[in-house]
Amino acid sequence: MYIRKHIHWRVIWAYSWKDVLIFLGYDTLLAVLHGPLQVRWLDIPWQLISILGVAVSFYVGFKNSSSYNRFSEARQLWGGIVNRSRSWAMLVLGNTDPLGPALTPAQVAAQQRLIYRHLAWVNALRLHLRRQPERWEAEVAPFLGPDESVYLRAVANRPAQLLLRQTHDLRQAAGLYTELQQRTLTEDLRELTNLQGGCERIKNTPFPRQYAFSSAAFVWLFIALLPLGLLAEFEKLGHGQYWMTIPFSVLVSWVFVTMELVGHISEDPFENRMNDVPMTALCRTIEIDLRQMLGEQQVPVPVQPVEDVLL
Repeated sequence: MYIRKHIHWRVIWAYSWKDVLIFLGYDTLLAVLHGPLQVRWLDIPWQLISILGVAVSFYVGFKNSSSYNRFSEARQLWGGIVNRSRSWAMLVLGNTDPLGPALTPAQVAAQQRLIYRHLAWVNALRLHLRRQPERWEAEVAPFLGPDESVYLRAVANRPAQLLLRQTHDLRQAAGLYTELQQRTLTEDLRELTNLQGGCERIKNTPFPRQYAFSSAAFVWLFIALLPLGLLAEFEKLGHGQYWMTIPFSVLVSWVFVTMELVGHISEDPFENRMNDVPMTALCRTIEIDLRQMLGEQQVPVPVQPVEDVLL
């Protein structure tokens, strides 16, 4: 996620320099045909172009709004994961039977196992959404036992299997929680399952192709026709003024293609790009909070942005 208040011009240029060169070459070619070569049959009435531009802008606005809704929902789901993770840790560590005997070392180890497996789950979900199974050993396995890690590498949906194992471990935690407390913890696991399902729904349901393709096609159609409508209009300002079509057409074309690009890069918020949900940073935040709840002193530092991008 890009965190700087104002986007640096280098970022904008990196995304659009190829398109700008295409606009510049195309508009220059049409200006040469219109002026020195006197090819005037290419001119189109400006009124038609303006009507098309208004229609395209409405369509692109609709696509951008829909794309942003996907990003917003994804961020809300991960906000829910952060909150539920803290709730889960507080219930695991604090909801022991106050009237019962002091916790045994085995029960303390069971609590730690439940917390660490949850840390494995949030990181496994991140890798699952980003399609990065190769990073399992480095980023998930350290939170699990060797046998459990080997078993989970062979399953299709690793986060779901981790939640299932949490449920089994919770039921086997005899004497650690009352029946009501176990039921509350199980409800938290159910809510985490719902949050995972919401993330998978966004990931596995691509933005409707008919909208995405039509938006790009309409924008490029407008860009192709734009200079044909501007040439005659600038010619009315005086002889040779048609050359002004080049900078103005390039500028308007750049605005439209940038608007279309903004919607395109927001379609899938789990691709680990500069504008996506910063799941790595959120997972690290959860890890720091939960390990400190366990009383650990040696915890990792928060993820820092690299070139104003928080992953």
